This record gives sequence, C-alpha cells and structure tokens, in this order.
Amino acid sequence: MSQMPSTDMEALLNNISTVIQQARGQVRQAVNHAMVVSYWEIGRLIVEDEQQGEARAAYGKQQLKYLSGQLTERFGKGFDVTNLRNMRRFYLAFPIRETLSLELSWSHYNILARVENPKAREWYMAEAAQQHWSVRALERQIGKLYYERLLSSKDKEAVEQEAAQQTSPLAEQPKEYLRDPYILDFLNLDAGRYLESDIEQGIIDNLQHFLLELGKGFAFVERQQLIRFEDEDFYIDLVFYNFKLKCFLLIDLKLGKLTHQDVGQMDTYVRLYDEQRKDNDDNPTIGLMLCSEKSEAVVKYSVLADNQQLFSAKYLPYLPSEEELKQELQRERARVVAQLQKQQEAGDE
Repeated sequence: MSQMPSTDMEALLNNISTVIQQARGQVRQAVNHAMVVSYWEIGRLIVEDEQQGEARAAYGKQQLKYLSGQLTERFGKGFDVTNLRNMRRFYLAFPIRETLSLELSWSHYNILARVENPKAREWYMAEAAQQHWSVRALERQIGKLYYERLLSSKDKEAVEQEAAQQTSPLAEQPKEYLRDPYILDFLNLDAGRYLESDIEQGIIDNLQHFLLELGKGFAFVERQQLIRFEDEDFYIDLVFYNFKLKCFLLIDLKLGKLTHQDVGQMDTYVRLYDEQRKDNDDNPTIGLMLCSEKSEAVVKYSVLADNQQLFSAKYLPYLPSEEELKQELQRERARVVAQLQKQQEAGDE
C-alpha cells in the first residue's frame, strides 16, 4: 500500500503543477499570437495585391488558387482556398492590427470576422477576451444574439447572469486546444486526424452528383461562386440551375449548428443573386442551407417572403424534400468520415 503523501510532498507537487500549467499557458499564448499576427499579415498582403490588379474578382479568384497550391506544397495543410479567404476576411474585418486582442485564438477571429455589425464585432472581441470565452462559448453568444439582447434589455444583469451560466459548461479543455486542427496545420503536425474541410469537400462532391441524378431538371453551374456587394465578397458553395423551374438554386453547407446569422446570410445570397444574376424571364432564386453535425443534420430551404406562395405551389414537386436531403446528408457524412479514417489507418500501417 502506498503511503499518504506528506504536507511537504503535496506542496512540492502543487508547485511543479503550477510550473507546468504556466509553461503550457505560455506556449499556447505564443502559438496564438504567432497565428493571429501571421494570418492577419497574409490577409493584408492578399488584399493589397488584389487592389493593384485589374478585373479584381476574377484576378483574386485565380490568385488564391495559385497561392493555395504553392503554399500547400511548401508548408502543408492549412492554406486551402477557403482558409486564405478567411485570412483575407480577417484583415478586412480588423484592418488595424494594434486593435486585436492577442488573448484570442485564430479560431475566435475566424468566427468574429463573420459578424457584419462592426460595433457588435468589436464588442464580442473585447467580451470574449475579458470573460475568457472558449470558441464554442463565443459561437453560442453570437448565435443567441447576446450583444443585441443586452442592448435592448432593461434588466441587463439578468441577461449577463444567464450568459455566464450558459457559457460556463463550454469552457475550453487543454486537450481540445492541443487537438485544434488550425493549430496542427499551423505547426505542420499530423496527429492522425481528418480535417473538416475534407469532410465538407466529400459532402459537396456527393451532393452535386445526387442532385444531377434526380432527373428533375438540375444543371450544375459552379462551385464557390463569387458574388459581390459594395466592397464585400461572398462565396456560394454550390450553384445549380433548374430548367423545369427556370430558377437558380444556391446551396451553402456548414459543419455545425444552424445560427440566425446563417439564415440571414442565405437570405442575402438569394437577394443579391436575384439582383445581379437572374434574368427577367427567370423565376425567383431558391436558397438551401445544409448543416451537418456528428449527431444530426439540419436542412432548410430559404426563399424571400414575397415568393413563399410560388415556392409552395410550383417549386416543391421538382425539389427533393428537406427530409430526403437530411437523410442523404447524414449518409454522406458517415461515408466520408469512414473513408477518411480508413485512409489514415492505411497510412499509419
């Protein structure tokens, strides 16, 4: 039987534990700092280079593909086109580097850069740093419109107490940080994991084939199609045209929970597409949001309010139901994950 540790031994153990925790915290802070600063700089370089080119949209699209290929060859994963766009958006959302809170990670800023209201974005950044919110906690607060509710509420203390209760269980664990795929990519480490981008790519591949094989008039138009509004770029995951309905179908895929901002963003896509791409003899554009999580899937069609009657009366017979798409999404996610795991196991042997 082991003896009970003495008081002196307990004190020694506690002191060593403190040293280890402090050292891990310093490593974490150093990596966060390096990632945030370097990705901000990459975003700045991309934006400044774009501003020197002609036909900016087409130029930028080709530029990112070239950069992605070259950087991936030199430095490994983490520099796909989507992540380069995220860096570009990060710089545009936070153009003054000195205003950044270096206590927050790249994952935090990747979420913050999607907040359209500049005042809300800055407030969430300050609050996340001050309250030590994890990435999941920040995502939860934005999705629940915490900033907007706090502004409009007369009983702000009650709103703040509710927020503290809801975010407390979402505190980040050290193992979650060490497994963060962004960290592993930045350090060019392969921990035998598959990336969300790999799952997303696999799902989009199959979804494209699924719609084309339905035999209901779908024609593929483009992936990651760019539409612009004022000085902002939007990229749509998949665009189809249906010849029977004479309308465009825009599809946006997210690996995570459906938020109010996702719904608002799809409404923006539909509205912009009607304004910029739809011909006079085309019917109104349809949006389709797909959210895939480990345990469930959410599918939701999006049409503007004044087109609801047209959608219900004429569109639905030619479209797969939300339930059909949900089942396909679940099957495909399971298939892609199993395939990626199999590839990794083969590579480890």
